[in-house]
Amino acid sequence: MLLTALVGYLDGMLEPWRFKDYAPNGLQVEGRAEVQRVICGVTASQALIDEALRQKADAILVHHGYFWKGEDSRVVGLKKRRLQALLSNDISLLAYHLPLDAHPLVGNNAQLAEVLDLRVDGQGGEQDLLWHGKLALQMTAGAWCEDVSRRLGRQALLLGDAHKPIRRVAWCTGGAQDFFDAAIAMGVDAFLTGEVSEKNQHMAMESGCVFVAAGHHATERFGIKALGRCVKDDFGIEVAFVDLENPV
Repeated sequence: MLLTALVGYLDGMLEPWRFKDYAPNGLQVEGRAEVQRVICGVTASQALIDEALRQKADAILVHHGYFWKGEDSRVVGLKKRRLQALLSNDISLLAYHLPLDAHPLVGNNAQLAEVLDLRVDGQGGEQDLLWHGKLALQMTAGAWCEDVSRRLGRQALLLGDAHKPIRRVAWCTGGAQDFFDAAIAMGVDAFLTGEVSEKNQHMAMESGCVFVAAGHHATERFGIKALGRCVKDDFGIEVAFVDLENPV
């Protein structure tokens, strides 16, 4: 398929113009005009680029791309090597950050809900990125944390009372620890995200709302994987998801 058709398809599905984001969404680095093989991953690291080269991919599709707000704009060091590898091999880079978090079907929050068997009741907070719903069955916070760990294949961190019964939860994948205030205001029993800050311990103890940090990478693998499946199913091109281990 043509690169322009792939970009149009992804932009039409994810509607990046609706979001105030920290980096440009969509086509970030332009490669060859025709795309036959796509590599998907969470982050456009050098390791992912190397794997795309090994698999002779035409394009890379990720959640975390480049050109973040406030970063050094000089093309030196790691940035120079990454961009040089893409440009010299005519490989395109497409990245969708908040639009992929928020999408109601293939988004990170929606896909995480499926993996954790959460019933979605609604979404709110900043740019509708804070989702809320219920567990299939009431359980203690400690038991839920272990269930999350098992389903994600990574030990999650629990802050707060491990013996507290929970049913109503809120979640936002990735680095959304600053959404904890909004989750507490919703009156939920627990909040889940990827990363954690020192202050979250005190907030959990004082509010009674437990906090589960399940890993930034671990909570954001599923959206980009689902998006890649859509591309493969709708266009019949080769799409492979590469899950590069990341303990954060």
